[in-house]
Amino acid sequence: MTKIEDTVRIPPYRFEDPLEEVAIQTLNDTYNGRLDKKLGLLICVNEIEEIGEGRLIMGDGASYHNVVFNAIFFKPEQQEVIDGEVIEIAEFGAFVRIGPMDGLVHVSQVTDDYINYDSKRGALLAKESNKTLDEGDLVRTRIVAISLKDNSTKNTKIGLTMRQNNLGRFEWIEEAKNKSKKAKS
Repeated sequence: MTKIEDTVRIPPYRFEDPLEEVAIQTLNDTYNGRLDKKLGLLICVNEIEEIGEGRLIMGDGASYHNVVFNAIFFKPEQQEVIDGEVIEIAEFGAFVRIGPMDGLVHVSQVTDDYINYDSKRGALLAKESNKTLDEGDLVRTRIVAISLKDNSTKNTKIGLTMRQNNLGRFEWIEEAKNKSKKAKS
């Protein structure tokens, strides 16, 4: 959680509602989905620590309150291992939803095997190991590149890999563990 200070505008038609509730809702409407290069993507404003007395501004019937609030951020880190869901398969790779953001696993980073794109099925197929990657598959990836730009996720790019031990589709990881156990027996 991160502590932030700001001013919140409470419109006159909300004066009868609980002040803290209206302030949290207004802050969430303002900040949700906003990207900060240092803090990451704001997920939600979850608590107000302080709320100042309201001020009126000439020509505006709303009250303005200085607030100190806590917010939860999601910030992907270089080399972080993160679970996600494959949301789209393209000829050049797989898009993976990692929390509130999406990353790309380029075909060269799916497996050590040669990968073919099956356009009819919309899947990536490994030539020799017969591994497949489809939309909806749950995967474990490592973040290998991050580019956070602007104040939105629109121009954000996150590069992912699955070419290391204990990464890839969950079924692949389980198969590798079982193979390792049998080899030790």
